[in-house]
Amino acid sequence: MSMRTASLDCERPLENGAGPDRGRRARLSTTGLVMAGAVVVALALRAYQLSRPGYLLGVTEYDDGPYFGSAVRLLQGSVPYHDFVMVQPPGITLLMTPAALLAKLTGTAVGMATGRILTSLAGVAAVVLGGLLVRHRGVLATMITCGVLAVYPASVEASHTVLVEPWLVLFCLIGLVALFNGDWPTASRMRLAWGGAAFGFAGAVEAWAIVPALVMLIILGWPGGSRGRRAGIYAAGVAAGFLIPVIRFAAASPQGFYASLVTAQIGPRAQPQRVRFWVRLSDMTGITGAHLTSPAAITVIALAIAGAVTILTIAAWQLTPRYQAALDVFALVTTAAVVIMFLWPDQFHFHFPVFLAPFLAVTIGLSAGRLSAAFETARPDMTFLTRWVVPGVTAAALIGFAALDASMEAQLGGYGSMSAAAAARMQRIVPAGACVFSDQASFLIAGNRLTSSVPGCSRMIDGLGTDLALSGGLKPSTGAGEVPAVAAIWRDGFTHAQYLWLTTRSGRRIPWTPSLRAYVRDHFVQVLRDARGDKLYARRGLPGSH
Repeated sequence: MSMRTASLDCERPLENGAGPDRGRRARLSTTGLVMAGAVVVALALRAYQLSRPGYLLGVTEYDDGPYFGSAVRLLQGSVPYHDFVMVQPPGITLLMTPAALLAKLTGTAVGMATGRILTSLAGVAAVVLGGLLVRHRGVLATMITCGVLAVYPASVEASHTVLVEPWLVLFCLIGLVALFNGDWPTASRMRLAWGGAAFGFAGAVEAWAIVPALVMLIILGWPGGSRGRRAGIYAAGVAAGFLIPVIRFAAASPQGFYASLVTAQIGPRAQPQRVRFWVRLSDMTGITGAHLTSPAAITVIALAIAGAVTILTIAAWQLTPRYQAALDVFALVTTAAVVIMFLWPDQFHFHFPVFLAPFLAVTIGLSAGRLSAAFETARPDMTFLTRWVVPGVTAAALIGFAALDASMEAQLGGYGSMSAAAAARMQRIVPAGACVFSDQASFLIAGNRLTSSVPGCSRMIDGLGTDLALSGGLKPSTGAGEVPAVAAIWRDGFTHAQYLWLTTRSGRRIPWTPSLRAYVRDHFVQVLRDARGDKLYARRGLPGSH
């Protein structure tokens, strides 16, 4: 039998004469071991990352301040979009609420650390869910899918703090595991509804979930009839999963909701700077840590990797034309759509490819599994090669990639922008409950000074997002300070502040005007400067201002 005409039988027994049930149980137990091994690798990489200096209790990102800070503000009675700008849907706020509750007892620094640990665990859980989705297709498909999710550089790096992408991936995979019964969509109404709800909540974490949700809707609804009813149940689940967590916040301030999520996040911006093509390619193919000085070299390597994946996928589809299951179609179409989505707009960040990881991993895993099974069917005398040699080489490659990840992480050293010493000094100077205003909320979180008991203290947690939302897409560098609403909200923040923590990047977020600079100069005095140049100011006349 030729490989081109061979169909895949993923439920065939082992070659030793065992019955189908025993053979299937044996394969499932092997895939279980593979999943467990991938989980250990994923957990080790993420735990090692959080153990690096500055990762767990330091300042590592800008975005984690608004995401975790929004949960802290919510527990204080401030509503996102109504009382402060939040450029993501409220899903991440709700997910961080348990950590924010803990922060009431331990302080915001420990609360943020808890949120980081939870985010890392979300990344590890994605490995398990990816394995559950494809394990019926054999060891190789499971190994590749779980392995890619475990070691994919963007997925590992984005798990170091509170970012939305690991949670987005988690709920998309929960939805897929519920919706697929093997290679085909489930007929269970309950699973359709809950799978849709998981996708809907993923959309409440980040709007990108609309891409796989729509692809799934098309698959469920095609070509109609009873499938149309299944699509309707699924769509109702999606709507419920999105609207239940979102509607209360959107109703509180429809205009603020629109300005935060649309104007500030995806609306047009003046003088946009487009991220270069080679940077996107290197991030999406996972070679971000390559020590290459030439963008051309990185581009060639990235294109070679992308080409190899494309050839593998095309070969799988061409050589096994009678086995084009709905799961394969979903993974391939969604991967292509996400790649286009990341290449099209001007904006791109290192953590974006996390959303590509599950669909790319499943596409590669299923394609490799299909080719391996077709080869085994055509050449049963080569079973040892397909069942042991190829998975063994794959496992070695994935483990080597994980070791490379850890090695590059060690070379990077610490990641903290605020040292523990600087945080301790700030806490000694600034009394608990004081009103501290900053261009970066994560510094106040790390210093346990985000919350204030001072009336009128600003609730702003995202300075740049506030500029964009209130100015129609302008930054300080493109004229946000000339918009009255922007100038007013910053002046109000400075007016009520007792202390200021201004980072070296404050010029990118604060629309400085001569009058605002004069106000700071006349009313505040510098009391602390850390090793990186960030400065703490105290209002004249307050303790510590001398």
